[in-house]
This record gives sequence, C-alpha cells and structure tokens, in this order.
Amino acid sequence: MKIVQVRLGKRSYPIYIGVDLENLGQNLSQYSRDIRKTVIVTNKLLSGLYGEILEKSLSRAGYKVRIILVPDGEKYKTLEQAEKLYAVLLKEKVERFSPLIAFGGGVIGDLAGFVAATFLRGIPLVQVPTTLVAQVDSSIGGKVAVNLPEGKNLVGAFYQPSLVWIDLKVLKTLPLSELRNGLAEVIKYAIINNGHLIGDLPKRHGGFFPYLEKNLSDIRHLSSDIWIYIVYHSCRVKAKIVEKDEREETGLRRILNFGHTFGHALETVTKYRVYKHGEAISLGMVLATKIAQELKLVEPEITKRIVDLLERVGLPTKWPKKYKFQKIYPYLEYDKKVVQEKINFVLPVKIGKVIIRDDVPKSIIRKVLDN
Repeated sequence: MKIVQVRLGKRSYPIYIGVDLENLGQNLSQYSRDIRKTVIVTNKLLSGLYGEILEKSLSRAGYKVRIILVPDGEKYKTLEQAEKLYAVLLKEKVERFSPLIAFGGGVIGDLAGFVAATFLRGIPLVQVPTTLVAQVDSSIGGKVAVNLPEGKNLVGAFYQPSLVWIDLKVLKTLPLSELRNGLAEVIKYAIINNGHLIGDLPKRHGGFFPYLEKNLSDIRHLSSDIWIYIVYHSCRVKAKIVEKDEREETGLRRILNFGHTFGHALETVTKYRVYKHGEAISLGMVLATKIAQELKLVEPEITKRIVDLLERVGLPTKWPKKYKFQKIYPYLEYDKKVVQEKINFVLPVKIGKVIIRDDVPKSIIRKVLDN
C-alpha cells in the first residue's frame, strides 16, 4: 500500500493506493463522524461485481448501507440525475455527517461529488474510483460537476473528499478501451510535468515521460509494479498541483487542462456518445501541441514523441474531419477556462513544461482543425 497526502489545511485528505475494497469500512470510520448510515452511489455493473463486498465491509464497521444505482455514461451527468439522487437521500433520511461513497468511474465521481457538495450544504464524500482515469485524475482534487447541453462541467463546485480509496485489482476487469482512456490522463501528467514537482521519484527512469515511452508497449500485460508506479506517480503530481492552486487562483492548476479545451468541445458536440473522455483528450493534446508548433513554441520532434506515445497505447491522434473549425469553435467559447472572452490554451514548450496562452489567432485554430 502507498499513501499520498493532499495537504490543504483542514481540507487535507489521504489517497490510499493498492488497498482492498474489503478493508474500506474499518478505515472509513476514522474519517466519519456518523457511523450509523452511508450511501453508495454506483451503477448496475459495478454493484453486481463488487457491491456485496463493499456492503459487507461497511456493515462490519457498523454502517447501515444503502446502494443507489445510476445509469452509466457521461450523458447522465446532469442536473436532472442529481435531483433524482437528492430525492433518494431525503427518503433515506441521510444526515449532515452521513458519508456518501462515489463508487465508480469519473462520471459517478463527478455526479455523486456534486450531490455531496450541495445536499444539506455538504455531506462527507468518499471517492472509491474503479477506472484508471478516475484513479489518476478525476477522483483527486475536489472538482465535482454536472454538464449542461452547452458544455461539460459547467455547473459544479470545488469540494474535497474525506479520503480516496484505490483498489488497483479492479483494473483487471476493465476492457482495454478503458485502460487506454485512463492512460491519456497519465500521458498528460508526463507532458505537463516530467517529475520536477515531486522530487526524485522518476529520476532513475530519466523522467516520467521516458518511463512511459519505455514501458507502455503491451498495456494489457503490464506488471503490477508498473501499474502501481503509474498510479502513484500520477496521484503525486495531481496532489502537488492541487496543493499549490486548489481553486485555480494562481493559474498553476489550469495546466491540468492540457488537451481538455479541444477535448471537451469534441465531447460536447458529439453529445458524449462517440468518444471516450481519454480519446477526446488525446485528440485535444495533439491539436494543442500542433498549435504550439505553429507558434514556434515547441520543436517538431516533441510533437512526434507525443503523437507516437499516444498511438502506441492505441489512442486516436487524427482529428475527425467532420468536426472542423465551423462546428467546434462555438463550443470552445463556452469553455470554463474562457476569461474576458479569451480562450485559454495550455500549450507545451517541451516535455515537462507547458504554458497558458490566450492570444492564439483564430487562423491557427482554424488551420489545426481543418487540416
């Protein structure tokens, strides 16, 4: 087991990595003022696979457990679905200190987190992520949200969990597409920060990005040591960035959005039915890198290394021709990162360093989208 501490004063919390679902109950009680009842928000598939294990763990610790099932998919991360959850919490008489457990991927984490942040002005949230993208990214940092038709995560809050509980064994039940989905976020971390924020952890490998280049060849058969390294390292990078800029006030945290400006636009225009989040972010990272190359900020060989690594794990790198500038640009203008009507792009200048620019000419945006 490894532990990453997210140090945010009174809002600090631990990320437990390499633990067992069976042991959540006995550990949760030390973070919860109410051990009488808890609610698990999950989907039908996960409930069938792990619901009994999780329920027994919590029951042994003295909790009365209620499992609430929500539909699977980004299209259900809505205010309407949140309202349905509020109704169940009211019916179950959930109180101010009753923990809500988000057991699932990024959609469940975001939706259940948003409900926890807003129900009774905030009840304790426990993240138990079951997908790679949730384990390395969305369960950490306190961003919770639902979508609007105009864009992704437009209604939300900063709300930190009480703890994050990561059982890496659940990755074995994921399809290959979901592992690729999460590795897009892992590769993002390596591009925005090659290790300097977290000390000497990656030095023996020459940095996080070279480590991924060396080891991400057959992702279905990666050793447990590699998975632990990938998840632990990604969590440490995310934790350090969040500690330095919890609410995006200094600008540092915005580097986590590398690839997300274009990626979110593509997810929105396709109504979350065509591309997985990681696929969209992969395409977004390639476009952002091409913009940086057009602006003479990054060398072509860096672009090639990024594209090669994404393709090696099976992620898409060629922007779909049917979604050109005319269709995509209006969604870029709805992006959360727009400030004073200027679109902010996170652009790489080398492996391990990115900058934020709000002065990218429309002509360059059009060029990378339409070519």
